[in-house]
Amino acid sequence: MLFKNASLFLDGRFVPGAFRVEDGRFAAIYDADPAEDGIDLGGAKVIPGLIDVHSHGNSGADFSDGDYDGLCRMAAYYAKNGITSFAPASMTLPYETLAAAFATAQRLHEEAPAGCARLMGIQMEGPFFSEKKKGAQNGEYLRLPDFEAFKKLYDGCGGLVRIADVAPELPGAADFIREASRLCTVSVAHTDAGYEDAKAAFEAGASHVTHLFNAMPPIHHRKPGVIGAAAEREDVVAEVISDGQHLHPSVVRMAFRLFPGRVCLISDSLRCCGMPDGEYELGGQQVFLQGGIARLADGTIAGSATNLFQCMRRAVSFGVPESEAITAATLTPAREIGADALVGSLTVGKYADFVVCDKDLNALSVWLGGTKLEEHA
Repeated sequence: MLFKNASLFLDGRFVPGAFRVEDGRFAAIYDADPAEDGIDLGGAKVIPGLIDVHSHGNSGADFSDGDYDGLCRMAAYYAKNGITSFAPASMTLPYETLAAAFATAQRLHEEAPAGCARLMGIQMEGPFFSEKKKGAQNGEYLRLPDFEAFKKLYDGCGGLVRIADVAPELPGAADFIREASRLCTVSVAHTDAGYEDAKAAFEAGASHVTHLFNAMPPIHHRKPGVIGAAAEREDVVAEVISDGQHLHPSVVRMAFRLFPGRVCLISDSLRCCGMPDGEYELGGQQVFLQGGIARLADGTIAGSATNLFQCMRRAVSFGVPESEAITAATLTPAREIGADALVGSLTVGKYADFVVCDKDLNALSVWLGGTKLEEHA
């Protein structure tokens, strides 16, 4: 199938061109329209399908529920909203609860039902966190870093855990990072660490920071902390929630300057994403959604009610260059979960997952494996 008269997002910029899809993958990219019939996109922008590597849920479902039908509902919502691949994030919960959730992820990954975003990994967010910075995580289930427990969960889902989170100041964290980083990306998260502990974590093999600025000490000119330690390392990628609630627009712009080419946009969305205002649940705790903001009973911001496509467009509205925002929602997250050989860019050989957009990045249509979804947001 040939797609013509498009503005293709290639190597960080939009260029006129065309492309061919065969057997669900990109088969050719052209810098001019071939002299044959094809689907005329009318000059519309074509971007890779987005990839959310940190989302707990949507549509009333949460990954940690361990419910397969709920996970399918989540995946269908992602797809229709232009998020064609994802790595759901777990919560701080008992190991047996995590194992059940991870098993549903493995099933979805293997079955890959039509109309659903591809499940390309898991982010294990918890339980190796600081009590001081647990945020919306359930403190009852916090644990010290335990590689054997992690390895059992990792093996139990066929190695689908692609990001493992840890607070580096905890006893045993450095050893955990050294071992776990041989298997997946290790992320610094929900931490009260100072600069030295954070630096030691990155030297041990951590290369990712979970929701930068959130659930960590703020940067201070005499206490640079995690943010300072991460920013000065060119191998560390930082997650950013650009929903307009977790971070001020100025801070979103700051993050892209502190981490040039190393920002990974995420949604951190909860089961209330795509749902009306009301009361919901997160890791055994009540969450109240009102006016687009999800909070615990004590007022703590619990997560996001915004999907990644909305976060990407909001980042652009905040002043982040369009090309940087798109890359941060596509190729960068693909790399962080080791899936960039399959998804994340309009590249020959990769899955033909793409979104056709107007000039303002409003989605006009979503395509999964070269097949147009009948419904899109």
